[in-house]
Amino acid sequence: MARFEKICFVASETNEAKDAFKALTKRYGNVAPEEADAIVALGGDGLMLQTMHDHLHSRIPIYGMNRGSVGFLLNDYTENRLKDRLEAAEITVIHPLRMTVRDVNSATREALAINEVSLFRQIHQAAKLKIGVDGTTRLEELICDGVLVSTPAGSTAYNLSAHGPILPITAPLLALTPISPFRPRRWRGALLPNEAKVLIEVLEPNKRPVSAVADHTEFRDVVAVEVGEASGIDLFMMFDPGHTLAERILAEQFGY
Repeated sequence: MARFEKICFVASETNEAKDAFKALTKRYGNVAPEEADAIVALGGDGLMLQTMHDHLHSRIPIYGMNRGSVGFLLNDYTENRLKDRLEAAEITVIHPLRMTVRDVNSATREALAINEVSLFRQIHQAAKLKIGVDGTTRLEELICDGVLVSTPAGSTAYNLSAHGPILPITAPLLALTPISPFRPRRWRGALLPNEAKVLIEVLEPNKRPVSAVADHTEFRDVVAVEVGEASGIDLFMMFDPGHTLAERILAEQFGY
């Protein structure tokens, strides 16, 4: 028996995704996620991220097909030979980040991020942040619009737009990247080992309030944010041979 007989399809709200969902479920059937050998996500990168968040602990491989706009995390769409494509797919294992925040009321909360954890100023005042890595203060004061910690999978997303480095998907690294730094103006961030624990403390939190975001989850008025890799959580992304996430990230570095 083939490894991928039972498929769960999920789709975004676009007409293209809905049409694809109807065509594929009619052709291949559709089962509940807990019964599936694979989940096929139909939409854009946003749906792929949401699908991975929805199934963080299921260990079910996820194969995306592009029915959205960018599709960096997705495979090309076709209705034909889907089970054969799933059989031939190469699997990339990634780990999310765990964000732990403490706010001005001393409440502590957690969230997971597949792409990045970001801190942003909430008002017109620039944020003032203190950055420590593994218990050592590395930057006493960063005046900026914000700062982010990115996984290799997320390094071509917001991190790249903020002029952070592109990380090979298998690199045991995290990118620490400032967002519009004012002082020190020339600081461009740092590459950290993936087991590093980053502590970002908000200076003057009442005058200069800051929010923290893990992918789609936002907490406001934070005073301290700790970020580290959740190495015990494995996410399995499936890609057609020759079009893996590793290849796409490498190609991005050469501008195509």
